[in-house]
Amino acid sequence: MAVSADPLRLVVGDKAAKRLASVLGLHTVGDLLGYYPRRYDKRGELTDLLGLRDGDHVTVQAEVASTSVRKMQSRPGSTIFEAVVTDGHGKLTLTFFGRGRQDYRERELSPGVRGLFAGQVSSFRGKRQLTHPDYELLGASSPGVRAEEYANELIPVYRASAQLPSWKIAHAVRIVLDVLDVPADPLPADLRGRLGLCGYADALRGIHRPVDQADVARARHRLKWDEAFTLQVLLAQRRLAAISYSAIPRPLADGGLLAEFDRMLPFTLTAGQRQAGRVIAADLALDHPMHRLLQGEVGSGKTIIAVRAMLQVVDAAGQAVLLAPTEVLAQQHFRSISSLLGPLAMAGQLGGAEHATRLTLITGSLGAAARRRALLEAASGAAGIVIGTHALLEDRVQFADLGLVVIDEQHRFGVEQRDALRDKAGDGRPHMLVMTATPIPRTVAMTVFGDLNVSTLTELPAGRSPISTHVVPVAERPHYLARTWERIREEIGRGRQAYVVCPRIGGGEASGEASGEASDEASDDALFDEPGLGPSRPPVAVLELAAELAAGPLAGLRLAILHGRLPAEEKDKVMLAFADGLVDVLITTTVIEVGVDVPNAVVMVIMDAERFGVSQLHQLRGRVGRGADPGLCLLVTEMPEAAPARERLEAVASTADGFALSRIDLEQRREGDVLGTAQAGRRSSLKLLRLLRDEDLIGQAREEAVKLVDADPALAGQPALAAAVRGLVDAEQTTFLEKA
Repeated sequence: MAVSADPLRLVVGDKAAKRLASVLGLHTVGDLLGYYPRRYDKRGELTDLLGLRDGDHVTVQAEVASTSVRKMQSRPGSTIFEAVVTDGHGKLTLTFFGRGRQDYRERELSPGVRGLFAGQVSSFRGKRQLTHPDYELLGASSPGVRAEEYANELIPVYRASAQLPSWKIAHAVRIVLDVLDVPADPLPADLRGRLGLCGYADALRGIHRPVDQADVARARHRLKWDEAFTLQVLLAQRRLAAISYSAIPRPLADGGLLAEFDRMLPFTLTAGQRQAGRVIAADLALDHPMHRLLQGEVGSGKTIIAVRAMLQVVDAAGQAVLLAPTEVLAQQHFRSISSLLGPLAMAGQLGGAEHATRLTLITGSLGAAARRRALLEAASGAAGIVIGTHALLEDRVQFADLGLVVIDEQHRFGVEQRDALRDKAGDGRPHMLVMTATPIPRTVAMTVFGDLNVSTLTELPAGRSPISTHVVPVAERPHYLARTWERIREEIGRGRQAYVVCPRIGGGEASGEASGEASDEASDDALFDEPGLGPSRPPVAVLELAAELAAGPLAGLRLAILHGRLPAEEKDKVMLAFADGLVDVLITTTVIEVGVDVPNAVVMVIMDAERFGVSQLHQLRGRVGRGADPGLCLLVTEMPEAAPARERLEAVASTADGFALSRIDLEQRREGDVLGTAQAGRRSSLKLLRLLRDEDLIGQAREEAVKLVDADPALAGQPALAAAVRGLVDAEQTTFLEKA
């Protein structure tokens, strides 16, 4: 039998196959053999019981220390049998309820017996326990087997559940391995030889039934290569196919709008901006579509790069679109770019330049007359640059010749949304430029895999001030919160302004909502959903906190409220008042996360900061320190010091490097489904490979894959590899890759 799509029932039987399918989603022989152990125990080494946490589903190896039976007062005739197991240091109670004395358990679980015990950890009267755990006893070694060999035997421990303990998974794997034929190896023989990799069948046996840890290491290294190489081959084929997509070249023009814009700029571009501009200009001149990520710190000047790229396209008789995630940001982009372009954006108006273009704004809140005018300007080509929100994705929004799509804050849009805008280009595909300060985990993954061209701005323009970030641990030091409000009052007294950000609006809103309070403001990491994430109370809400602050620590200050449920006119009115210095403290949701530029605002307080993702926290603090005064960001949390969410906050406080933070985010949240739609989390295309830890291996695999695909694009000479690559993607993922 080969590793294949053969149903598991043909090998392990109907009952086991149904359990594997329903509990773990394993349906085929290949599924099961690709379900690798999470760790290995030695028969002679007991599990550390002191590290167990309530709620964990665990499989532990321990020794029975004592047993007892007592009658249940509430259920006559029933008993509670308890076996206390130990690793020599910690203890764990196994609790069984049953009728009668449960003599058979006393015989099985007698003191001195060792076994594997699986269940969910809980606490009762100060004792850690497993209630009705599954268990498998470890018997004595077979005749002729030395005690040392027996003690060192590795026991694979699989990620299991209460319905399916680890050893039952291991039993099914043993059955499959016992009848496994040597499968065709997907890695080319010359590659295996040059890299000293073991064969595929040996790797499967080595990871599921290893002789020792060296066996495990060999198997894992080989199987990591399988993951990296097959994915790199697929991506290399995809890149080769992408070259066949056509795009209208938009080369630099002499004496056009871009040249005039550069002459008008009141400041000098940084070296990084000039380099990024040259690379993007060269990409736009190609006859296949650009797909480039522009990564740079908050305030590093990404918008200037985008404006210059859009003007290059307009000079080449095309149109450009800037897609922003919120109306607040879209309106701010419209105002700031209009100001930057001046007469260059006033075509047909008094004072407009001779060869000016027109700037148009399209959002969901436009009135009927304004919307008709904006749609006509986009469809006729009168507007060379169109700025908007998700409203741009509507069917009735059309363009005369869409040449460039700029996505601001790429993490706020899905692949389907970007593809919907790209479809409006008509013949061929438009060039694509996506911008972000902190890439989402999957973007970092695609960067590591070399499947996304990246330009990085590392310099901050002159005039930007440093931002200091501190965690405010109110659970341990409640008085720090009072000091937070005092700090705001001090800055207001110096004529400065402040933001207070909350994860929820309030006023009857469901507690699960966060920054996605309006349909055009959704974010992929707005509100984390982690076990034991924070206090049991609902997240802090804007409307509730504003009332508390106005009546308490910030009484007498000019406070204003901003959130996504406000009408667009009201949001714009509040932001303009804040920008004009008529508001001291803006209490808001993450509607101000991106693009808002108020140089006089120097303090950012983020309530329940653990509720936000790394990229959001980094974006939010980028709203301060935008003028001559240094910025201060305070991350308020009730999370204990050892909690993972608290570690995330400490990481944000420790660095202002957005790309470094995105890598931390990747380590904590995983890369998501590299080949599918999940942007982060447990649904990953990768099993053993870790993007950051194995970055060098991935790079080496890419070099090998590119050479192979260049020589044999269809993999005609590598049928086993071709089958493995086909197995990576289903029909849905194939469509996704085409769109991505």
